[in-house]
Amino acid sequence: MTQYDKTMDETQIRIDLAAAIRLSCRNDWHEGVANHFSAAVSADGRKFLVNPRWVHWSRVRASDLLLCDADDPSTMERPDAPDPSAWSIHSALHRNLPQARVALHIHPPHATALAGLKDPTIKPIDQVTARFFNRMAYDMAFGGIASEGEEGERISRTVGNHRSVMMQNHGVTTLGDTVAEAWDALYHLERAAKTLLLAYSTGQDLAVMPDELAEATAAEWEAYRESEFAHFNEMKRLLDREEPDYKD
Repeated sequence: MTQYDKTMDETQIRIDLAAAIRLSCRNDWHEGVANHFSAAVSADGRKFLVNPRWVHWSRVRASDLLLCDADDPSTMERPDAPDPSAWSIHSALHRNLPQARVALHIHPPHATALAGLKDPTIKPIDQVTARFFNRMAYDMAFGGIASEGEEGERISRTVGNHRSVMMQNHGVTTLGDTVAEAWDALYHLERAAKTLLLAYSTGQDLAVMPDELAEATAAEWEAYRESEFAHFNEMKRLLDREEPDYKD
């Protein structure tokens, strides 16, 4: 499967999204009981699942995920309402961006540190950093904790037609047709940020690839799309053995 599969049922999407949450917790990418992952379950992308408010990521199960409607503002009046920032960001992404079948918003340490620099651009200095060359949006207008609807709308406008966004003073978000694709992008985005920060820490000049080489390298990643699904499936097998309750 290399694109959104309309036959995938809500149960499987729940399992995959819960797996992404558990795996991200294992990697220490989450922040306390904050940050939010979501996945659409309707053909139009506007009905979506999101992790419950203030539940630690190590405990989230497939059945815990909240079903929301991006067009229903009364969602925040429900007794099980999601976190306000989850609603602000993810309802806007699912409402406005057709590529946002899945939206993974998080504050992983290296990508967030990079987001705190005056220039948070991911420069192509190896093949992983080059994956994001000309393929990432940069949101440079942080407006505080995204608890208001306009902040989510602004973020979605900034993302445009990209599938990942570096959010200055904030964190990162990756988008995908499937949880597997969005999670693999998030994994490599955090790896890219770590590599770049380590290179910066030496104090030496970066060996930045010429644009032509960076573009060619980024394009090569697109020939390995099947590996994104293999990567996620392999990680789910580890969860199946060690944390099988994520499927519950």
